[in-house]
Amino acid sequence: MKALVYTGPKQLDYRDVPDPVAQGADVLIDLDCSGICGSDMHAFLGHDPRRPAPLILGHEAAGVVALGPDAGRRVTINPLVSCGTCEFCRSDRENLCQERQIISMPPREGSFAERISMPLSNLVTVPDGVPLWQAALAEPMACGWHAVRLSLKQAPEPAERIEAVVLGGGAIGLSAALSLSIQGVSRITVLETNAARRDRMRRALPQFDFQASFEDTSGSLPHLVVDAVGIAPTRKIASTIVRPGGVIAHIGLGDNEGGLDVRRMTLQEISFIGTYTYSAKDFRDTAQAIFDGKFGSFDWVDQRPLSEGAGAFDDLLAGRVDAGKIVLMT
Repeated sequence: MKALVYTGPKQLDYRDVPDPVAQGADVLIDLDCSGICGSDMHAFLGHDPRRPAPLILGHEAAGVVALGPDAGRRVTINPLVSCGTCEFCRSDRENLCQERQIISMPPREGSFAERISMPLSNLVTVPDGVPLWQAALAEPMACGWHAVRLSLKQAPEPAERIEAVVLGGGAIGLSAALSLSIQGVSRITVLETNAARRDRMRRALPQFDFQASFEDTSGSLPHLVVDAVGIAPTRKIASTIVRPGGVIAHIGLGDNEGGLDVRRMTLQEISFIGTYTYSAKDFRDTAQAIFDGKFGSFDWVDQRPLSEGAGAFDDLLAGRVDAGKIVLMT
């Protein structure tokens, strides 16, 4: 089969690789598409020791079951494979399973390929009327859904009274903004520094207030700040602008040091919630919300052929992309 293989920092090679072999409870899936995640870019730059070259990246995928009793079933893929028996798995927190695996990290190859092997339990059936490229967005959308669900539990006001600011207008930031809206929050500002992306998002998602910086907003301190970037400067913004008694939800994994004003957070009782991926239920709920049209038309997503994936990564790195997400089509 063909696959886009990460071979070293800033190097991707579209080439022939051996077909995967289904083992145990796994089934083979003919992939239709796979989205480019920020974590894929992190690995592409050589910044993720968990993803050593050579490796097939990608984990936001959908396709069709290839063989067996479920052959022909259209599915979106939950890429987190958990043990199913530990205390976290038994309490519907599979994302915290200490034995969890995720495709695009050894020993599981990723989805920038024509075919993949996955456990049957990780598949969610996609209705015939839903494009598979939209179904593949269940994975990044679920990250925002999970973060919002946890944050609203901790928030100082009911959803309809909350003001929220999302840092970052990429797919994870947009998933958080859309999830906030679906879950009852109406006053949502998204801060995005890329001018071309910001302009496109204003057209595609007019229900949100897209701005370059917090200084461009009304200045009202938000009850909830979602950091979908996760670097020291965005953590500094979050801990500066959040309202006393408010909540910071940290999804981004850009770096791991600096930024938080811990003294202010302590003195003003600001809650910090680290959020990682999603539970299996979050994934299913997010997929259903996509199937029901609750996330809208995804006009902010671009599609490119998998064979041109290397160029897509280069364009993302150079800031030449105004889309919130690129999905690579097999």
